[in-house]
Order: sequence, then C-alpha cells, then structure tokens
Amino acid sequence: MGKATGFLEIDRQDRSYSDAKERLKHYKEFVVPLPEEKLKAQASRCMNCGIPYCHNGCPVNNIIPDWNHLVYEGDWQNALEVLHSTNNFPEFTGRICPAPCEASCTLNIDDAPVTIKSIECAIVDRGWQEGWIQPQPPKRKTGKSVAVVGSGPAGMACAQQLARAGHSVTLFEKNDRMGGLLRYGIPDFKMEKDLINRRLMQMQAEGVVLRESTEIGVHVSMESLRENFDAVVMSGGAEEARQLNIPGAEMAGVRLAMEFLTQQNKRNAGDEETRAAPRGSIVATGKHVIVIGGGDTGSDCVGTSNRQGAASVTQIEIMPKPPVREDKAMVWPEWPLKLRTSSSHEEGCERDWAINAKRVLGENGQVTGLECVRLDWSNGRMEEVPGSEFVLKADLIFLAMGFTGPRKAGMLDQSEVELDERGNVKANVSDYKTSQEGVFACGDMRRGQSLVVWAIREGRQCAHAVDEHLMGSSELPR
Repeated sequence: MGKATGFLEIDRQDRSYSDAKERLKHYKEFVVPLPEEKLKAQASRCMNCGIPYCHNGCPVNNIIPDWNHLVYEGDWQNALEVLHSTNNFPEFTGRICPAPCEASCTLNIDDAPVTIKSIECAIVDRGWQEGWIQPQPPKRKTGKSVAVVGSGPAGMACAQQLARAGHSVTLFEKNDRMGGLLRYGIPDFKMEKDLINRRLMQMQAEGVVLRESTEIGVHVSMESLRENFDAVVMSGGAEEARQLNIPGAEMAGVRLAMEFLTQQNKRNAGDEETRAAPRGSIVATGKHVIVIGGGDTGSDCVGTSNRQGAASVTQIEIMPKPPVREDKAMVWPEWPLKLRTSSSHEEGCERDWAINAKRVLGENGQVTGLECVRLDWSNGRMEEVPGSEFVLKADLIFLAMGFTGPRKAGMLDQSEVELDERGNVKANVSDYKTSQEGVFACGDMRRGQSLVVWAIREGRQCAHAVDEHLMGSSELPR
C-alpha cells in the first residue's frame, strides 16, 4: 500500500485555513484543500500495516489503506468506489468528523498520522466534480414500505440503503428542511448545506420520498405510521439539552446553544428573521458572551459569536484542562484525551477549565455576569476551591453542556417502546429492534449523544436489520 518508504521520506502535511480576519467576515467554508500531487504524496505515507488500526478507529470501518493506495496511484474513481462501500456520505465526515482513524494510525505514535480525513474529503469532492456520483435506484422493488423518522445522518443513511434494497421509503422530518443536526446544528462555515441538498436529490432519484414539516406524534400519529408501513425506523437523535440548574438561569440572556446555532443557519439559508427566530432573536453583536461547555458545540458557538461581532467570547469547562500531548503508551490506538484547539478558538476566545457556574447575575431581568468557582480535581472528584469565587462579565450565556437523550413527548410516548437506563430507546446492535414489533431505532436516539460518523454506521446497520426482517435475508452491508 502506498510507497514502501513514503512515511520515511515525506512529512505529514494537512489542509490549511484561510486567514482568520478574512473568514470572520462570512459563513462559508474556509478550508484550503491540498493540490492533487501533495494529496498523492500524503496517501503514499500509508504503511500497509500488518494490523491496520485505522479500520477499528473508524466507526464505519472505512477501508482506508486501500483508498490511500488508489489515490497514490491516481485511480480516484476506484478510490471513490471503495470509500462509498462503507460510507454513504464521506463529504460530511471529511469535513466534521474528529478523525478517530488518525488517532489510531500507526504513525500517530510519532504524532504524524496519515492525513486520512483530508484524503477522504478530496476523494468524494473529486467524485462530485467529475460526475461519478450518480443515483443508484434499485433494479426491482420489493413491495415493502418503510418509514424512517428523523433525517439526520442516521436517518439519511438508513433511508438511502433501504431504498437501494428496493423498499419504498418515506423519510419524515419535523423541521422545515431535511438534515437534522447536519442542517441546523453544524455551522455553515464547517459544512455548507448544499452538500446535504445534493445528497437528498440523489436519494429522491433513488426513490426516497421526503416529508418535511411533519412531526410524528403531532401531525401524524405513531399508530397511523405503524398501520401504513411494514416497518418503522426511529432515528430522531438526542435532542434534550442538558440544562443549567442554578439561580438566575431563567433569565432571557441564558440560551441553549442549539437554538443560537439553528437561528444563524436559518438566516444563512435566506429565512426572514421571524421564521429564523420565531421565539425571539439571539444575536451576539457587541455583547460579552460566555459559552458553558468545552466541546464541539461550544466551539461552534464561539465561531458564530465572533462572526456576529461579539465584544468578547469566553468558553468555560467544568473538567480540568487536558494535557497538550497524550501519553501514547497508555492510550494508542484508542481515542486520546488531550487539549484540542479548533479553528473557532483560533479566531478569538478566552478559555478556562475546572470552572463551575454558581449563579447568573442580572439587573432588571438582563444578564450582567456569571458567578463562578474554581474546582480541584486532584483527588479524582470535583471539589470547590474555598475562596476562589469570581465573576465573569456577561450579556449572553450559551449552554453547550451536551444532551441527555431523545425527546420523550410525541413519538416516543406514543410508540410505547422500552427505554434503557439512560433514557435512550432500548435496542441492541445485532438487530436494532425495539420492544415493539416492526419498530427499529438507530443513531443518537438509541446510543445517546455521539458523532456523525457513528450515526452513519448505525443507520447502515439498521437498514440491514430492517431489510432482513422484511425479506428474511439481506445483501446490504453491515
């Protein structure tokens, strides 16, 4: 695979970003791709490992060494075919996946893994440019019908696979546009939404029927769905955001991160303000912003706030500051805990760790600050440091503290499916069946808050299980 001595001769080189001052003026993607010859050189660094740990590091089990070798040889079309054999939407993962494959790459022992994510993105982007990606309608129809509820990455992958197997698939989405978290949770500067639109067009050409603005459990009952379809897949995500239960959190200036991000994506899509922000506009312009939560959603709030012209942005995290470099001997090839600095952080942000929010301060119902205390984690548990209280100035506070599970009201309550101890829909990965006959669950609704790439994996595997349930056997890959 690749060039036998490539990893010795060629240094790691990844995509770059356009200048921060320029990219803050817009919401477009700003990654600068590598030219073809450099991509070939990077692909040649793949070592043909006896045990390719990247396979297991990747949730969809991408056949990474194979398409690296094909890129090195300039065989982009076959590289695309190999890539699509495990991943329906590599243009999504090639942009927003944290690349656990690179963390598990053998060359990451020396902090110089193969640039797998960049090569993946280049392959699929080349496929679209060359017109190689076309609809794959089934050669025959099975006469079976499936309802897929929730059009995020799990639902999209599941619907596409089932349609290609010959089933009549209807994809339901409660929002006004398809895409779920991809559409309204991921900022446009990380992934532009035309990428979703063209995949949806491909899926429609393959026979998938799209039903936007249709909430199951509200506009259509779960009973009706089960009566009119041979199988139902629930892929609605984990939408219940973790709340901030401290004094003052009820003030108008304390908002959920996803509400803020959704509004800006709607504006970018051309929606009028009343449609983009039906419950009141959230704008960071000229304000002192605090983001509570140190993950990707918090980082997205930082980037969006800076683009709106915030006076200052501070991100705080309850956990201690991770090490800059992981202990390779302890964690490789598993996903490492280490300090991660996103492009949004580089655009301007103060960051602090081991901080607990105690009280939101305000005057006349308006947020003026956040009272915090420092934490000591040295004993392995959270302990407040006496006398360490301090106040951060704030006009706007975004809650990006993760999600606790799927929404229960509506579809889940009506379905009467059994939930696990975490409040997710109970179903195992062998068959994705819930406690109700003919009802399946996949993605974050089943596993809890997770990555887009895990959602795609579960959607594909769930499609295999549904096809097997309906037909007795399945030729769809797991």
